[in-house]
Amino acid sequence: MSPDAPGPGILDTPFADALSDRYLVYALSTITARSLPDVRDGLKPVHRRLLWAMRLLRLDPDAAFKKCARVVGDVIGKYHPHGDQSVYDAMVRLAQDFALRYPLVEGQGNFGNVDGDGAAAMRYTEARLTRAAILLMDGVDDETVPFRPTYNGEEEEPELFPAAFPNLLANGASGIAVGMATSIPPHNVAEIAAAATRLLDDPQTPLADLLALMPGPDFPTGGVLVEPAASLLEAYATGRGAMRLRARWHREDLGRGTWAAVVTEIPFQVHKSRLIEQVAALIAERRLPILEDVRDESDAAIRIVLEPRNRNVAPEMLMESLFRLTDLEVRVPLNINVLDRARTPQVMGLRAALMAWLDHRQDILVRRARHRLAAIADRLDLLEGYLKAFLNLDEVIRIVREEDHPRAALMEAFALSERQAEAILNMRLRALRRLEEMEIARERDTLLAERESLEALVGSPARQRAALKRELAALAAEYGPETPLGRRRTTLAEAPQVEAVPLAAMVEREALTVILSAKGWIRTMKGHADAEALSACRFKEGDGPGLSLHAESTDRLVLLAPSGRAFTLLPHALPGGRGFGEPLSLMLDWPAGESAVAMLRAQDGGRLLLVASDGRGFIAPMAALLAETRKGRQLMRPRAGARLAVARAIGPGHDHAALIGENRKLLIVPLAEIPEQEGGQGVALQKYRDGGLADATTLRLADGLSWPMGGDSGRVRTETDLSPWLGPRGGAGRLPPTGFPRPGRFAA
Repeated sequence: MSPDAPGPGILDTPFADALSDRYLVYALSTITARSLPDVRDGLKPVHRRLLWAMRLLRLDPDAAFKKCARVVGDVIGKYHPHGDQSVYDAMVRLAQDFALRYPLVEGQGNFGNVDGDGAAAMRYTEARLTRAAILLMDGVDDETVPFRPTYNGEEEEPELFPAAFPNLLANGASGIAVGMATSIPPHNVAEIAAAATRLLDDPQTPLADLLALMPGPDFPTGGVLVEPAASLLEAYATGRGAMRLRARWHREDLGRGTWAAVVTEIPFQVHKSRLIEQVAALIAERRLPILEDVRDESDAAIRIVLEPRNRNVAPEMLMESLFRLTDLEVRVPLNINVLDRARTPQVMGLRAALMAWLDHRQDILVRRARHRLAAIADRLDLLEGYLKAFLNLDEVIRIVREEDHPRAALMEAFALSERQAEAILNMRLRALRRLEEMEIARERDTLLAERESLEALVGSPARQRAALKRELAALAAEYGPETPLGRRRTTLAEAPQVEAVPLAAMVEREALTVILSAKGWIRTMKGHADAEALSACRFKEGDGPGLSLHAESTDRLVLLAPSGRAFTLLPHALPGGRGFGEPLSLMLDWPAGESAVAMLRAQDGGRLLLVASDGRGFIAPMAALLAETRKGRQLMRPRAGARLAVARAIGPGHDHAALIGENRKLLIVPLAEIPEQEGGQGVALQKYRDGGLADATTLRLADGLSWPMGGDSGRVRTETDLSPWLGPRGGAGRLPPTGFPRPGRFAA
């Protein structure tokens, strides 16, 4: 053997192939045996094994409770060789009435709460099955479902349950597999039964008609579903989507014109304690000044009290603000990704999921009927032997008393089978009565009639559908809207049309000074800082002053980059304090290495003069600058080799624009000649034989053009006669007035 050859039992395989094969096996195992539910009974293997172990322990709804540790021990010892804590966690969820719409386990003890607190240890808690779990397993002993050996081959377990209870849609499911996930919200059983009955009558029923009977999810914690009907229709048609679920609240009068908003139901899978922490953080960080306080007055029922800042706050505005900022409103995903009859994962729409369950129930109905027919045939065979014995009772007694081998003698004398003869010999003496003969004959007639009915059922799909409809009617009656468990908890409504909450209502108004360094580090100072305070600001080594602006915390700021892209910032969200601030790249997709051209306060109805370095420009409305994303908004698109050089707000009453080039040529053009647009390259405002634009501004022609004299005197010079420099756009201009600054910059 070559020294490089693998030893016996060792395969020489490329590592990538071996890894791929093993990962595929792991992925398939995770998908089919752990994370995705079966469309027929809506259960994952761990849940199915828990219920089966409890059934074998005879933990029926009328039986006494047993320790959860006993159940978990049976499950991990016989059926599910995983960690005991993971199995117990799955069992706890089956018992939580705030996690499952129809709990499958009835718990006794501490099984957690809606605050997110965990359950007590399994040695302290007890459990038994609920009626819904019994319905899930009803008929499992009638050869209706296949069984398979357990992991160690010592026992058998069902591959799935008969599922007379529509568990997949009633309780929903969630799970994350490898490369796929599932998220199915719970629904109302009576509505599921109504929709299923409609499908039995007409399998091609339009989805809109099904949703009229089954309008949407019904969550165990209630709440209000505010998703539009068209969106729900699309989600249920494709099996994928999301829906908005918000808390239920009402306005409670406190007297003297004061009021409070009281939340009585919170969204599904939202922890109450975490929700209150979110609201309290809004108050502490002053992100919602219209809210004064939040109190948790919950006991068995949820009661969260929200107090406004004053009586003039509109309740709808307060709640809409909270819906946007907290988990009082959540988006519940819908992804009906399940294992079909062939154990293949696929995403199903509502109709397909209902039809898969109905097909399973029809198959169970036929299997159960056939099992019963076999039992009837077996019983009729015994009854025929009993009747022969009663008709010849004296001879039977003689044979039993005198014959050495009475079974063989009975078989020969009355043409009995071995099984019939053995049954006769095992009869008790008290059964040898005339009345017993009549009862046997009556039982035989009853069984014959039942056999005839079952044979008709097995051979007629119409009869099978009628039987299923009777089952669904009984299910709807047991879980109807008049029952405590069947009453719909989640209502459907349209979100109220409330005007957008202004930023001033969300943020406490205060004066700020925004400071942007030359290298793009931004911060704020409280108050409107003067020049002396700004000069005292410290910057990182290698950095220095850039732009500064007086603003309010409720303003919106616009930063313009040389590329012509506009970015929006909120002053209240900017870092404050005495540090260096934060780089713009953490907040925005700011171009690396670029300095801001301008930093402006967005003003409603305002306009902006934009000019590129090649003298092309246009006027843009302020609204065109605003962008709510990190990427900003492309406003000006400078030509190749050019960049955005000037962005100036047009002051009130201004009617002309002044432009000066690097060649010190000044041109003043009417604003009426400059087009107003929301993007593009613009038009030529000034032309240059060499160089480009130095600066631009706007002015009122009657007031003239002013510029600082220089030095520390603070004097300003104004040129009132600007006729020599007036001209149409696209001109070259002429040298500026005597005394105009050499750098060619207008006053800020």
